[in-house]
Amino acid sequence: MLNKPVLVESLIVFAIVLFVHTVVWDRYSWCAVALAVQAFYVQFKWDRLLQLGGAVFQFRTAANSGLLPASMVIPLLGIAMKERCKSAGIVYFERFGIVVASTGMLVALFLSVIAVGITKPVPTNTCVLTGVAGSIIIYTMKHSLTVSEVIEVLEVLLIFVYLSMILLYLLPRCFTPGEALLVLGGISFVFNQLIKRSLNVIEGRGDPIDFFLLVAVVGVVLLGLFFTVLFIFMDSGTWISSMFFHMMTAVLGLGVIMPWLYRLIQRNPLFWLLQFLFQTQTRVYLLVYWTFLAASACGVVFYQNAKRSSESKKHQASTITRKYFHFIVVATYVPGLIYDCQLLYVAAVLCLAVFIFLEYIRYFRIKPFGQTLRYLLSLFLDERDSGPLILTHIYLLLGMSLPVWLFPRSCAPKGTLSGAGALVPYSGVLAVGVGDTIASVFGSTMGEIKWPGTKKTFEGTMTAIFAQIIAVALILIFDSSVNLNSSYAWILVSVSLVSLLEAYTTQIDNLLLPLYLQIMFMV
Repeated sequence: MLNKPVLVESLIVFAIVLFVHTVVWDRYSWCAVALAVQAFYVQFKWDRLLQLGGAVFQFRTAANSGLLPASMVIPLLGIAMKERCKSAGIVYFERFGIVVASTGMLVALFLSVIAVGITKPVPTNTCVLTGVAGSIIIYTMKHSLTVSEVIEVLEVLLIFVYLSMILLYLLPRCFTPGEALLVLGGISFVFNQLIKRSLNVIEGRGDPIDFFLLVAVVGVVLLGLFFTVLFIFMDSGTWISSMFFHMMTAVLGLGVIMPWLYRLIQRNPLFWLLQFLFQTQTRVYLLVYWTFLAASACGVVFYQNAKRSSESKKHQASTITRKYFHFIVVATYVPGLIYDCQLLYVAAVLCLAVFIFLEYIRYFRIKPFGQTLRYLLSLFLDERDSGPLILTHIYLLLGMSLPVWLFPRSCAPKGTLSGAGALVPYSGVLAVGVGDTIASVFGSTMGEIKWPGTKKTFEGTMTAIFAQIIAVALILIFDSSVNLNSSYAWILVSVSLVSLLEAYTTQIDNLLLPLYLQIMFMV
């Protein structure tokens, strides 16, 4: 039987799907509803496989499969993007939104078929539902996509299959099936977009900061795959291996990644980046301010580790202590969103690359800092870091950055969307920086009434909703570009649904919540 928290989580996701499609009902809505229904049933099978240890790969055990909430994110994002760009008359990005939605549906359907295929005995009813959903999706794709778009969707699916086989084998217990769908699906799409744009480079076309994101993500992933394979055959903790790591990082960075970026933006990447970062006085002030906040975050890490050394070796950072970093991230992102969103975009990409590179150093025990990073970061581990990688801080950065990166700038001629859409870049700040933080702090200190079947409290959820409404009011005061056009009821519904999802989901909320809030705001 499906337990109550998973059932409530599924009902919340269904509510979000229905709310979205009351606004944008079209032929893709039938596909989304069919996908949601079959994902709900297949989630039974995945949960059973995880409990019995029958899954092909080792997934994170302290959570359910999360297939339904993860399956709906990419399709809903594509549908929301399609509608926004259609209303703005941008045909290219309207078609791009259709491709995103179709890709998300096909990848989610593939993961469902895998679960059904390895379940013994074969679940007849679920097979029928999966077949019906697949037929609806494929029929709609046949009548909606051009031949080149179908090839693009299949390319992403192929990359997803290979990445899943490689990364889920190399990184056991790092993901649930739903988290793997989101993370690996996103990386697969980035890979495909970079290959597509590299083969069709037209001088002067395309925004350099978009290319910068694509190359950075693909570069760090390829770097990790290269060293993972290499260190199978040699000990990564020796000085010789560490010197080779640093040397090959420089070779791959300067010999592969930089020329690749040069081909795309048609200028020297380092000169372009320096010119971009120091283009205006406002950017210099923001960079100095962010450097101070980064130093403060490092100070928190060192201080907490000093307390561990003086008190007890078993000392672990409390929930409230971990939320310090949420406050620091909010203080980082809000000025960037108000004064220079493009600088925030590029700075977030750089920060992501640095975070992943430091995680490689920690994971491979690269000298001289690998062992030190292992010791410092072990203090902040929680039950979600059950695999060999520590990903929670990377998920926090992604949750705050994805609404900025995925903001449809080309479909917003004045730099901002109308109505609730104006809050799209703030989705991460509201959902994770304010809502999740306040819910955790108040719930753990003052909460008494627990939601059935969870450790989350009613007081924490209600306080989170109230705090996000106050944050929206403050955004209206300090950001003159935001104009909600009386869409306050929709904002309240969106914030409430996402806060309820936070209370019941066992997936990585730093990643899931901002995306759902962004979807609600975009439609």
